[in-house]
Amino acid sequence: MPTAFVLINAELGKEEGILKELRSISNVTEAHFVYGVYDIIAKVDADTMEKLKEIVTFKIRRLTDVRSTLTMTVAEGI
Repeated sequence: MPTAFVLINAELGKEEGILKELRSISNVTEAHFVYGVYDIIAKVDADTMEKLKEIVTFKIRRLTDVRSTLTMTVAEGI
């Protein structure tokens, strides 16, 4: 099962709304506020790599007030 961690930069003061929206996406298994360069981290699990790409591209990156993302796909079999 493909898994990715998505680091998210949010518009200032909009973190709570984004976090609430992320937690409503069925494939987002975890979402947390973080301190540092990024504001939020989300763990995404999917059945296929194609589905994982769709979730990140069409559900997470298009959320209102998401400024940018960095996706780190988990390496399987290492």
